[in-house]
Order: sequence, then structure tokens, then C-alpha cells
Amino acid sequence: MKDFLFVEKYRPKTIKEIVLPDKTKKLFLSFVKNKNIPNLLLIGKAGVGKTTVAKAMLDELDCDYMIINGSMNGNIDTLRNDIQQFASSVSFRDGRKYVILDEADYLNANSTQPALRNFMETYSKNCGFILTANYQSKIIEPLQSRCTVIDFAIPKEEKGKLAKEIYDATILILEKEGITYDVEAIKQLIIKFFPDFRRMLNEIQTHASSGHIGSAILSSLEDENFKKLIGFLKEKNFSSVRKWVGQSDMDHSTLFRKFYDSAADYFKPQSVPQLVLHAAKYQYQSAFSVDQEINTTAFLTEVMVDGVFL
Repeated sequence: MKDFLFVEKYRPKTIKEIVLPDKTKKLFLSFVKNKNIPNLLLIGKAGVGKTTVAKAMLDELDCDYMIINGSMNGNIDTLRNDIQQFASSVSFRDGRKYVILDEADYLNANSTQPALRNFMETYSKNCGFILTANYQSKIIEPLQSRCTVIDFAIPKEEKGKLAKEIYDATILILEKEGITYDVEAIKQLIIKFFPDFRRMLNEIQTHASSGHIGSAILSSLEDENFKKLIGFLKEKNFSSVRKWVGQSDMDHSTLFRKFYDSAADYFKPQSVPQLVLHAAKYQYQSAFSVDQEINTTAFLTEVMVDGVFL
């Protein structure tokens, strides 16, 4: 799989190779140089390199580490079993062991996160923790206070420079893979997904079967993204729906219109009127909503419950 997926095959192995703002990169380089990585909470949008940074630092220092995905395996039993067993055992290499906890903001704030806080204290001499999250507000304060919090936000003045670095890295990958491309299509992909380099590489690989990346890729991306959402709704997969909302680049108003225009393509006729009412209600509420993500997730939850799919 590592040799097949572009995001794994071309994942940077060192901090120097990763596209990051200057100040952020210097901080991670200092951790590696000093051979001292504190407990970290890495905050940023999907695909900006949080997990890549964590793995690169630990690989450079030749540390033992394990990776747990909080949205998939973040229950209390995972902490008690997997993490406890790993954190309490002695490393076969010099130095501390580490647990990389991806998507830690999906851990239950009332049970799993408080338990993790206790693990960080109990095994602090032997094991460090690197947490990644899209939203800092979803991590409880006691966890934040036990970590060095690093925001992957990109300063406005560096966006052009980093976009150029992503463009150069993308072109290099395409040429290594023997995939021809339209320069303008690649530029538009970067504009659409920046700074989510992972998403962009995944889309390129998905559409590279013809051996060429052209402008047609842009027109098909939105429809495919919407079809993926419909699949999650049909499966009653709330976790994936919630994650889709948090990571999707589709404008909320566009989403409501998309459901209105295409409801008949995915739902049986008897449920379409109710879906239109849901769309109208939540579109109106979005004008006053403090958190658009919650409002949109609530809309999709009603669609998931009431919709009768074809």
C-alpha cells in the first residue's frame, strides 16, 4: 500500500522535506536537533502535514512509536489496552517511546480524553504523546495544558511561497509517475484544496488512470464528493458524515442547493418533499448559526434519518 498510494509513497521522511511555514518548521527542526520532543498538540486543517511531521521527527530520532486514529479506535478500551501495554513497556531503542494519537478531537471529551490525561501523567518518564486535531476547542483544557500546542496556520504573507512549493512537489511526482498534465489544471487544484496537499494528491491519483491530468478533473470533483456523502448517509454512518462536514471544502449554501437539485436522483419520491423542507429550514438557520458545522451536521442527520434512498 505504501508503494501504491501517492500520499504514502511520496510522504516526506524528514522535517526539511515538509512544506511548512518558516517559523513552524524551525520549531520542529529544533526538537530534532535537541533530541527532545515534548508532548505535543498539533492543530490544523486536514492534510496540512500534522501526522507527517510527527512521524518524520520520530523517525529521524529513531524512536519507538505507535499510531492510533481517534475517530476509528478512540474508545476507552483502546487506551486501557493498547496504549497502556505500549507505554508501560521498555523501549528497545534509546530514549522515550511515543504514541501518535491522530484526530484526537474525535475522542470523547467526558471519558476518553480525561483518561488520556491520566496516562500522560502516569507514563511521562517512559512515553511521550503527540496529538493531532482539526479543532483545538474540542480538546479539553487539562490535555492542552499538558502539551505544547502548535498551530499549523499559514501566515498570509507565506501562502504564495508554500503554494509554489506544493506545485513544485506535485509536478515532480507527476513526472516520476509518467503522468502528463495541464499546468493550469494543477494550479487550479492547488487553489481549490490549498493547503490540503494530501487531498490534492489523492484526487490526482484517482483521476490519473488515463495518464493525463486535464481540466476535466475540476468539474468532476464536486459531484464525486457529494456522491461520497450520499453513500455515508445511506449507510447511516454518522461518524463518516460528521467527518465529511468537518473536512469538506463544499460551501454550506452550495450543499443545500445540491440536495434540492438532486434529491430525486438519490431518494425515493415519497421522501423528497420532507428533504426539501429540511433544506429550507437549515439554510434559513445558517444565517444565524454560530457554528455552521453543527448546523450542517444536524441537517444531514435529519436527511439520514428521514430519507428513503433509492
